[in-house]
Amino acid sequence: MPPKKAPVQEKVLLGRPGNSLKSGIVGLANVGKSTLFQAITKSSLGNPANFPYATIDPEEARVIVPDERFDWLCQQYKPKSQVPANLTVYDIAGLTRGASTGAGLGNAFLSHIRAVDAIFQVVRCFDDAEIIHVEGDVNPTRDLNIISEELRIKDIEFVEKALDALNKQTRRGGQSLEMKKLKEEEATVAKVLQYLQDGNDIRKGNWGPKEVEVINPLFLLTAKPVVYLVNLSEKDYIRQKNKYLPKVKEWIDANSAGDPLLPVSAQFEERLTLLGEEAAAEEECKKLGTKSGLPRIITTMRTALNLASFFTTGADEVRQWTIRKGIKAPAAAGVIHTDFEKTFIQVIVYNYSVLKELGDEAAVKAAGKVMTKGKEYIVEDGDILLIKAGAAKH
Repeated sequence: MPPKKAPVQEKVLLGRPGNSLKSGIVGLANVGKSTLFQAITKSSLGNPANFPYATIDPEEARVIVPDERFDWLCQQYKPKSQVPANLTVYDIAGLTRGASTGAGLGNAFLSHIRAVDAIFQVVRCFDDAEIIHVEGDVNPTRDLNIISEELRIKDIEFVEKALDALNKQTRRGGQSLEMKKLKEEEATVAKVLQYLQDGNDIRKGNWGPKEVEVINPLFLLTAKPVVYLVNLSEKDYIRQKNKYLPKVKEWIDANSAGDPLLPVSAQFEERLTLLGEEAAAEEECKKLGTKSGLPRIITTMRTALNLASFFTTGADEVRQWTIRKGIKAPAAAGVIHTDFEKTFIQVIVYNYSVLKELGDEAAVKAAGKVMTKGKEYIVEDGDILLIKAGAAKH
């Protein structure tokens, strides 16, 4: 008899499982966060769709996700309405050394980070006598250390409180199932605390599915994915050289291996935004032999958040929907309308790549590439879906 295959354990992701995830721009004071935030949120990111930039409050904005597939589908269908995917970005007030103990806007700052799902960490790598550095001089690796320590200290505080609360409950003793569950939870929280005290970030740990279920409700700061944005002067960004960059890269490799590092220039992006017209900005980039760093920032963050897209298409509307990678068809249907998840029957599906290759829907059908799938189908990035669901019972 062939050996039994061990069941594949599904990897449970850290973080909330939602589709409307938020990213926060974090950094010390005066590193260019707000300039960058304004550039990101006011730019149309090369997307022709008429999608107004909506400030929800002064520190929060939605940004269009640049995607050539969406643009191509809009050209193809020429729909009455075009709805691209978007990402919510927060500008979080500048961090100071000692924030974890309440210095500066300490506690408010850290609670704002708890509310986001991922972090854009802005690191200053430009010299400018006009812009005073909060620590006195420009030293990106010191800044990276300050931020990572502040976030970790705050996490240790959260975890100690959680462990203390669990200790009080398990002291009662007993053999009930509930007590067994509490003791397992207590052991996980103690392990998390030790991991943090050893100087590690939670997102770098190798946690099992049960441990992740305990970690997620703690909303730990170091569990969130991070994309490092290295803020350069315009000159350094265009020539792609900077004296601090190798040191920053070295720090990330040593302390945050695998996290993306993107060079950007808030000064340059701000200047491009001020040109107003997209054509003028493109012309300026062409003249300087460079391009805006913003589209890559948004697409990298989506990858860090494990997000993907599916599309619904037609003459009335082409729309890009955001999902967490690896979800099944009913959950994807639920993104369109919660009732669709409950009353899901089947989905008719083909991928954008097939449509692009064959030219139109009729050709995709003729080639037998349109599939009908049930509840177990895992939606792939770029799928075009037609969902069939029953009537909701009210």
